[in-house]
Amino acid sequence: MPPSLPPGLPIVPNGGDGGDGGDGPCDGPFPMSEADFEAAVGDALARIPPELANTMNNVAIFIEDDYTPQAGEDPDTVLLGLYEGVPLTERDSWWDAGSLPDRITIFRQPILDICSSREDVIEEVTVTVVHELI
Repeated sequence: MPPSLPPGLPIVPNGGDGGDGGDGPCDGPFPMSEADFEAAVGDALARIPPELANTMNNVAIFIEDDYTPQAGEDPDTVLLGLYEGVPLTERDSWWDAGSLPDRITIFRQPILDICSSREDVIEEVTVTVVHELI
């Protein structure tokens, strides 16, 4: 199991069959091309509840392979996603006037490391984006 996974966030190359046949994490990362992962992210975004999706004004979604821990962070830190910007709960009337988009980054490798199917990837990305928004 990858080190330091955030609690409550159930969201790769080098082969693996995508599962170990048991209830635990799979033996290796789920194999998925970058294009297939991007398509799965699109499918996940379509599952965001409409009332939450409507609040995603001026929020851009990016995909990166992995998170690089910053100075002072545990080098084993694993993130599935990261929100950078003004939290939706803290925005007010001044915010919208010419602000650059906030950014949600989805980290491909950690998600593939804990998934065993395309459906798992879609579910984990959905959970991760919702977590980053609220």
